[in-house]
Amino acid sequence: MKIKVVVTLKNGVLDPQGKAIQQTLNGMSFSNVDDVRQGKFFEINVNENDEAKAKSQVEEMCKKLLANLVIEDYKIL
Repeated sequence: MKIKVVVTLKNGVLDPQGKAIQQTLNGMSFSNVDDVRQGKFFEINVNENDEAKAKSQVEEMCKKLLANLVIEDYKIL
């Protein structure tokens, strides 16, 4: 079963890479871009047929490795 995860910085945490992307877009005539937040995207194939079990396993992966819970949030899709 394929599970998708998006990890982003929490609100209030500075995102210098997102800011650099925003400034570059503004310089490329995309002047209506007010803010950019960048993050990480994971597609994880779990050898599990039960969706609830698969998502539970991925939740543990996020807590233990994929996300820094001090500064990042994650969303399982």
